[in-house]
Amino acid sequence: MSCKSTKVAPSVDFDHSCSDSVEYLTLNFGPFETVHRWRRLPPCDEFVGARRSKHTVVAYRDAIYVFGGDNGKNMLNDLLRFDVKDCSWCRAFTTGTPPAPRYHHSAVVYGSSMFVFGGYTGDIYSNSNLKNKNDLFEYKFATGQWTEWKVEGSLPVARSAHGATVYSDKLWIFAGYDGNARLNDMWTISLQDREHACWEEIDQSGEIPPSCCNFPVAVCRDKMFVFSGQSGAKITNNLFQFEFQGHMWTRIPTEHLLRGSPPPPQRRYGHTMVAFDRHLYVFGGAADNTLPNELHCYDVDSQTWEVIQPSHDSEMLKSVFMETSSGLPWYVYNGTSAPEPLRTASMPSGRLFHAAAVILDAMYIFGGTVDNNVRSGEMYRFQFSCYPKCTLHEDYGKLWENRQFCDVEFILGESEERVLGHIAIVTARCQWLRKKILQARDRQRQSSEDEGAAGGPKDMPAGNRPSGTQPLLEVSIREAEAQPFEVLMQFLYTDKIQYPRRGHVQDVLLIMDVYKLALSFKLSRLEQLCVQYIEASVDLQNVLSVCENANKLQLDQLKEHCLNFVVKESHFNQVIMTKEFEHLSTPLIVEIVRRKQQPPPRVYSDQPVDIGTSLVQDMKAYLEGSGFEFCDIILLLDGHPRPAHKAILAARSSYFEAMFRSFMPVDGQVNISIGEMVPSKQAFESMLRYIYYGDVNMPPEDSLYLFAAPYYYGFSNNRLQAYCKQNLEMNVTVENVLQILEAADKTQALDMKKHCLHIIVHQFIKVSKLPNLRSLSQLLLLDIIESLATHISDKQCAEMCSDI
Repeated sequence: MSCKSTKVAPSVDFDHSCSDSVEYLTLNFGPFETVHRWRRLPPCDEFVGARRSKHTVVAYRDAIYVFGGDNGKNMLNDLLRFDVKDCSWCRAFTTGTPPAPRYHHSAVVYGSSMFVFGGYTGDIYSNSNLKNKNDLFEYKFATGQWTEWKVEGSLPVARSAHGATVYSDKLWIFAGYDGNARLNDMWTISLQDREHACWEEIDQSGEIPPSCCNFPVAVCRDKMFVFSGQSGAKITNNLFQFEFQGHMWTRIPTEHLLRGSPPPPQRRYGHTMVAFDRHLYVFGGAADNTLPNELHCYDVDSQTWEVIQPSHDSEMLKSVFMETSSGLPWYVYNGTSAPEPLRTASMPSGRLFHAAAVILDAMYIFGGTVDNNVRSGEMYRFQFSCYPKCTLHEDYGKLWENRQFCDVEFILGESEERVLGHIAIVTARCQWLRKKILQARDRQRQSSEDEGAAGGPKDMPAGNRPSGTQPLLEVSIREAEAQPFEVLMQFLYTDKIQYPRRGHVQDVLLIMDVYKLALSFKLSRLEQLCVQYIEASVDLQNVLSVCENANKLQLDQLKEHCLNFVVKESHFNQVIMTKEFEHLSTPLIVEIVRRKQQPPPRVYSDQPVDIGTSLVQDMKAYLEGSGFEFCDIILLLDGHPRPAHKAILAARSSYFEAMFRSFMPVDGQVNISIGEMVPSKQAFESMLRYIYYGDVNMPPEDSLYLFAAPYYYGFSNNRLQAYCKQNLEMNVTVENVLQILEAADKTQALDMKKHCLHIIVHQFIKVSKLPNLRSLSQLLLLDIIESLATHISDKQCAEMCSDI
């Protein structure tokens, strides 16, 4: 059975023979798999290979190779092959002596070979000859030859349930279980030259993960990542990153994740983790006596987790593969022919000790142990998202860093230090500063009127003139000093603040000043970030300094955290023996002693936490109306004005950035087009939504107008184009085909126009009843008639003539 899937209009074979001329827009329609779609593929037949867990899978070209594992009774050493193109299973061709039956080994691909290291061998049925191994085998895909590498010199201790990966022509082995204890050592061996290969133990540094086993590793952006695993009492849901160049480990913090935002996955073991693009995908495993089946995704760039919601058309080919107690498909058991599969929304059930690999833009998951200790022979496919990342936060961050097009100057504190900014960003994100800016603008306007100065353009809100015609607006803020205010400004532009260095008192005190400002300016989101950062940074060395500063600034929540930290049984004696404790103010010493003697009752609040509004939410509201009075540029679409904000346009588009920097129009008006084509008003609004807050949701006809916009306007990447292409591939229907036909004609998207005409011809009875048909231009109606004439057969023509 074929597992290919296309997403095109029903009963339409799309013709790809259109011109490739650069004068025309070509979308290259073809097979398309829905993003984030799970599909259950044919399971492994028991006649090919047993159901299993604790095995390995690797991907080579268009096939998945499964080696070893256990079937619940015996260890295995067979090698299975699954062809992802025709979805067929077979036993892989092998010669030579394979590794002994084993499980919890590792397997990696290097060049045209698979390398298998270590694992647990023996006869689990009779409980004899059980032991860990440290042998290394190579399987050549081209010849099917198994050979063992005999390596001289030092060897890693025999182990199972370890992590393994390939980087820089070397096999890297980390941690595992040696039969007595969990490990956290690392070894490497070059795979380039078998004759001179030798094992080398790596001298690791930094925050080395605790000794662990049954964890996955994945390489992304030239770094190796380790997530969770079995670590005894120390088991956590930490994510660690290893730098291959400096052999340095780093624990990736989660303190920047806001309450209410997706947390990391639960601690677990026996799960899988694979890398694709800038993401790590974690699936399954045993998490505190449960078998979750959510798919978690970690973005290496933004350092954020999310739970991936499967597409609505995720499907399982359920009835065809449903088996009877005899192990045969039910339709064979009943002596009937195979029916069409029933399609029901589904994804893999929770499992552990399964295995996963990536081919092109999809992840394949095979086997594992499911409920009631049952081994699985299922194969699932998950379609990744290939969209370029959203650069909204980075683009606004660059605007803050380079300080181009600044139109406001904040005068801070008693020292009157000055910090530049952009009215559009600040007034979108902070109501407190918005009021200050409005007050300063009213004073500036009053001063101009007193001097007899002219007002702004009639079609623009008063006081908003094009760049270069008015000086920077000065806003005095006595409550803030420059350094914490700059951190606050960085948050307004990016929704983030830099993580303070652990244990550095000055960094923590700075964030406390930022927290004080966040409270004053009523920035709930920033308040929470600061609290989380500070609480995560409090340690035995700085807790008293932080506590004293919190007391001075009247930051009660942070003071409570510090007091509770000090009086902990494991902390108290160490803290009171420090010199800092001797110099603490008497009231604080008394408070600490009382807290130790009589801890206050814990107060639990079920009040929902206000996490504030995000950059995306604020910029959406700004575009929809709250930012109108701060507009400073007019965009003209076919002569119709649309007020906008210069700094926002420049931050998101190199076209506007170059225009405003080099040849800003004197009248503050800019004509909008995409090349020679003027987009529809609806498509133009869709483009503004993308510019202001990264939105990509739009009707499919808008996608035609905006397909070339990323190139023309110089957006940071082609994310918008990728969404436009998907939108068109998925959503051409009888109901909207006429609107898309008009857009295709206007944008000269000849392949899409041909596609639409094909749908209209084959669904003409339905299309003819659409009211939009009457509003089409005469030329388009002639195109439809010509297409109908071309596709009507002689027989149909004769029937029509006889009717006449």
